[in-house]
Amino acid sequence: MPTASAPASDIAILPPAPAAHDRLRITEIFLSLQGEARHAGWPTVFVRLTGCPLRCGYCDTAYAFHGGDWRDIDAILAEVAAHGVRHVCVTGGEPLAQKRCIGLLQRLCDAGYAVSLETSGAIDIAHVDTRVSRVVDIKTPGSNEVSRNRWDNLAHLTPHDQIKFVICSREDYDWSVGVLREHALDARCEVLFSPSHKDITPRQLADWIVADRLPVRFQMQLHKLLWNDAPGH
Repeated sequence: MPTASAPASDIAILPPAPAAHDRLRITEIFLSLQGEARHAGWPTVFVRLTGCPLRCGYCDTAYAFHGGDWRDIDAILAEVAAHGVRHVCVTGGEPLAQKRCIGLLQRLCDAGYAVSLETSGAIDIAHVDTRVSRVVDIKTPGSNEVSRNRWDNLAHLTPHDQIKFVICSREDYDWSVGVLREHALDARCEVLFSPSHKDITPRQLADWIVADRLPVRFQMQLHKLLWNDAPGH
């Protein structure tokens, strides 16, 4: 069985799981460049699950709220393998809203992929395989979903994980800095600050971070710069 450092050509698929009900509702599976977080720039297969219980003001994947097709986990693994790269990102919607996502993540890890999970932070991450790099979005007031933050998730974070704040205003920035310091988040894992694409300019956020010498990583979303949020990219 390959490890996470194995080349793409050596990635194996585990034997099929026998449970016929082992399915997930999938919006799309596609190959692109990872646009954010630690693996930004790497060719990555994205597995986008359907459905989300949140309605963030800055959401750029509302098309994943409904629809989708039911797919067996074995079929998902086969399509991922066909793309021939080692990085896989499971995203949504909110992927953890489907309970069987936990099993998909485990099987992707067992098959040797470098796996990341993009999650809203509103659902318990305790049962997610620790081999997965969990990118947990802490909802700012400007998201309109700040009340949905599950603060218990912070106790489960490891240096392998990442926390993301999407900043919509100076008020969001000040709130996020307060959370960063109150919980000593930079001592837990990497912390990312990202500008909300339509609310503040990247330069504004960059200047604030530099002025305050924050222990965070500024990031822009490469997929917005390259493809302007087109589905499948």
